[in-house]
Amino acid sequence: MQSDVARDVRMPTAGDVLAAHARLRRYLDVTPAHYAERFGCWLKLENLQRTGSYKVRGALNALLAARERGDTRPVIAASAGNHAQGLAWAGYRLRMPVITVMPRCAPETKIAGVAHWGATVRLHGDSYDEAKAFAIELAAQNGYRLLSAFDDPDVIAGQGTVGLEIATALSPDVVLVPIGGGGLASGVALALKSQGVRIIGAQVEGVDAMARALKGDETPRDPVATLADGVKVKEPGTLTRALLRELLDDVVIVREAELRETLVRLALEEHVIAEGAGALALAAGRRIAAKRKCAVVSGGNVDAGVLAQLLSDVRPRAPRKPRQRAQERLSPPAAKRTLPAGLLPVAPAAPTWRATAHILEELPA
Repeated sequence: MQSDVARDVRMPTAGDVLAAHARLRRYLDVTPAHYAERFGCWLKLENLQRTGSYKVRGALNALLAARERGDTRPVIAASAGNHAQGLAWAGYRLRMPVITVMPRCAPETKIAGVAHWGATVRLHGDSYDEAKAFAIELAAQNGYRLLSAFDDPDVIAGQGTVGLEIATALSPDVVLVPIGGGGLASGVALALKSQGVRIIGAQVEGVDAMARALKGDETPRDPVATLADGVKVKEPGTLTRALLRELLDDVVIVREAELRETLVRLALEEHVIAEGAGALALAAGRRIAAKRKCAVVSGGNVDAGVLAQLLSDVRPRAPRKPRQRAQERLSPPAAKRTLPAGLLPVAPAAPTWRATAHILEELPA
């Protein structure tokens, strides 16, 4: 299996995630958590992160760690959009040169976001994997540092800071994470697994390379067309596959129709704008029972035309009526008092005109 990392690259640890957190807190704010009551699930809103996605965490941590090591080479990366945007912002913030290779099918909003921060944009191929092969070729020819979107220890550690923030704010028992190449899921698992939190991945039917690889099927297959372009990966990472084989509890495969309905419900019911991959974890969470679960809304970079079409075409089913929580249930009504036989309840007497006149006389002129 082709990988864009060397086989002797060290495996990241929970300590690397803590180190990444120390680096990033100078540059990035903590993203909020929101309770989606109709879904019965907490949401970690990474769609409100810089550049609209969690990807900036890994990209920025990788550049900062490289600078600490004295590595000043220009950085090149292949991305379906969000990693490229995060890397472009990080390069702008640190004044480091960045080149991004994106597939021609990348959403216009993501291409524009990369160009906005001054990175060089190269469009190549019709999938992430074709863009990645071209980025590897350019890196070898020009001596660039190739930064994987997910299969890099510094990137994984940076993404793991999402898990640290979830643990601090929520103390969940289950966290649901979308999986493409596996960088976010690996980082979150490193951050939370030692605390007894179950980590559950989410993939789309027909775009499930990681789920198949974890079962031993590593045969590359072209992913099908999907709304979740951010997780449309043909071959999962080498590091991420090894980490998730050890740390991941389960993977839920979501149907495309479920994903579309969840994205529309997020917009209409929770007023949260998510891209396809951003709604994936919540779509999977609808099948998971837990007392306190949290789904990562990984990004919100959706084209306006795509969102408008979804809002026009998809008609979500009416949500079930919410169940009352124990503390909200009304206490049983008090028993009615019975009157002695022969007595009738007497209504309070209405004030007479004399009493009213007396009150009026006492009012100041």
